[in-house]
Amino acid sequence: MKHVDQLTTKVLDFLAQYPNQSFKVKEISRRIGVRTDEAYQLLKEALRTLEDNRQVKRANKGYYSHLDIPQTVQGVLELSKQGLGFVTVDGMERDVFVAPRYLGTAVHGDTVEVALFAQGKKKDIGARRDGEIVRVIKRGRASVVGTLERMRKIFFVIPDDRKFSTNVIIPVDQLQGAKEGEKVVVEIDSWGRNRPSPQGRVVEILGMPGEVGAEIKAVMREFQLTERFPDEVQTELHAIPLSIPEEEIRRRLDLRDTFCITIDPEDAKDFDDAVSLELLPDGHYKLGVHIADVSYYVKEGTALDNEALRRGTSVYLPNNVIPMLPETLSNVVCSLKPNEDRLAFSVFMILTPRCAVKSYEIVETVLRSHRRLTYEQAEAMIETSADASPKKEADSVLRHMLHEMHRLSSILTKKRLRQGSIDFETAEAKFRFDAEGKPIEVIKKARLDSHRLIEEFMLLANQVVARHIGLDKKEDHVKPFLYRVHATPDPDRIKELSLFVSQFGYKLDLSGGITSKALQRLLTQVRGSEVENVINEVALRSMAKAIYTDRNIGHYGLAFDYYSHFTSPIRRYPDLVIHRILKEYHHGVGLERRRNLVERLPMIAQQSSQRERVAMEAERAAIKVMKVEFLKQHVGDEFTGVISGVAHYGIFVELTESLAEGMIHVRDMDDDYYVYDEQKYALIGRHHEKRYRLGDVVRVKVLRVSPEEREIDFMLI
Repeated sequence: MKHVDQLTTKVLDFLAQYPNQSFKVKEISRRIGVRTDEAYQLLKEALRTLEDNRQVKRANKGYYSHLDIPQTVQGVLELSKQGLGFVTVDGMERDVFVAPRYLGTAVHGDTVEVALFAQGKKKDIGARRDGEIVRVIKRGRASVVGTLERMRKIFFVIPDDRKFSTNVIIPVDQLQGAKEGEKVVVEIDSWGRNRPSPQGRVVEILGMPGEVGAEIKAVMREFQLTERFPDEVQTELHAIPLSIPEEEIRRRLDLRDTFCITIDPEDAKDFDDAVSLELLPDGHYKLGVHIADVSYYVKEGTALDNEALRRGTSVYLPNNVIPMLPETLSNVVCSLKPNEDRLAFSVFMILTPRCAVKSYEIVETVLRSHRRLTYEQAEAMIETSADASPKKEADSVLRHMLHEMHRLSSILTKKRLRQGSIDFETAEAKFRFDAEGKPIEVIKKARLDSHRLIEEFMLLANQVVARHIGLDKKEDHVKPFLYRVHATPDPDRIKELSLFVSQFGYKLDLSGGITSKALQRLLTQVRGSEVENVINEVALRSMAKAIYTDRNIGHYGLAFDYYSHFTSPIRRYPDLVIHRILKEYHHGVGLERRRNLVERLPMIAQQSSQRERVAMEAERAAIKVMKVEFLKQHVGDEFTGVISGVAHYGIFVELTESLAEGMIHVRDMDDDYYVYDEQKYALIGRHHEKRYRLGDVVRVKVLRVSPEEREIDFMLI
């Protein structure tokens, strides 16, 4: 009993240090120093006793946490379009609900302190708590984008973001020349008290609502994206040499004579990965994945590094890129341009003919890319026979290598899918613009074999790097690291998905649990069907979001035990950090540095995950602007589409060719009185029983387009 008591004390002391976090038994055992199987069994016994005595809380999936949840918690507020508040708190399983009357002056994105209301006796320990915001700790935004309006002598801005639920008053002397009806950016000077409108001043005039240039600028300002880099970054940039020092070349493995290539989109300027392949005498392959060595130029703690962390990722808008790093680095110094010497960080993998990784090496290199191919050029070579007579000998070598790479990547794909990796086929649109920057054509991106080739090699390199650190048993402690993880989906959401797909005659088999293999079998079933896009989208929404973290839980969607992001340091901050960490571990890391990493990596993971979400939302908003602008030229035209959503007020339709989504309002469906059937995801006519359900193919006419609201209205043909 003495040992159990000692473990009990250790567990309580440990959990008390982290009152807002939860841990699995294995994590607790590692943290408190349990070393033997016998002690591990005693730990489980101690945890059961503590749970019975209501001294610890056991949550879903075997996580344990400190039971005493404080009466005030801190987190980030998210507002729904209906004005309901949800505060996400680290360590709490569920967010805290805040009714509109308890929001105070807090708005979407603010970091807030919430006083929790008393919990009813019958409520589950893990149930959602309610609360009231008592303090705004940090404002999520200092500026708002919207349209300037006037009522009598009072000017105010109506925010574009509907989650920002209050107008901003603008004093007449703070208009800066802005006129009624213009789209502007305002800085907020005063937030008022309780719920009066905040007050601000115009800092930028974007143009008239509905103009494509003004709307794209509005997206950039709404998500606080800026192209300009601070002066201190520019100063550091000027000090970076454009050529590689000779001593650095001598220090590295020289691959300049190794035949390697880049394969990227046609309009790419930042080439951050190259690949090479060599057939070895024993029949094995030496696959090289070579990544631009940004970490050589961007040192931790510099202005360049701080700005890259703040941005977190490059943002790819339809007609523009907001880079994480200045273009001098991303497009010139670091980019693996053809026939130019560049520094790289390479992963060499020895593969069997069936693509098992026999051994690997991670090494700093200097290389020279021999060819820059677009995906389309690579695809054409893959589709051409490897034995076809080339015009040049170099083309013969390249084509043969591409054919071998394609064969290996196909094996890797099949192997990954057999292991349960989920392969989503989501349709994407790209645009062709006129001289004024307006979209004149929407083109559906095709997923080519050349895309898969690069994807598979990058996935393999990312996995090898994560396993290299995560499975390192040379030391008796875990090495701090940044993982890319993906949690198991919520069972309730997967059950809803199962019911949903059954409406179309498909089955999601959950008899063996919520396995990624079961989901992949479903996606294979629907591939090529008219409802493929719809089911893929619903399945994606049923999944948890992939995030960065210093605690590895594996990647559910890819079915990988260990996974990281190593292959894109030009455009993703976590990859840059991983490059630095790998180099440090290679040369040896002291205890003080290890402690520093333990403290710093969770912040980097959280910031990177948050900036990734912002980038995705900004990209979606900008794509929607372009789709609306495109359809503005097609009011009255007819298109084919698929019903992508059903609600009591109408049906959403995604056009098959342009992928633009719009709504058919019930008020415009005048051939019957339609009733919403929630179980069947359908609107059903009461008199004629005509039904419109999710996944149905329909013919529609473009009725109205509102660029200001980014909304499209259709009518049924």
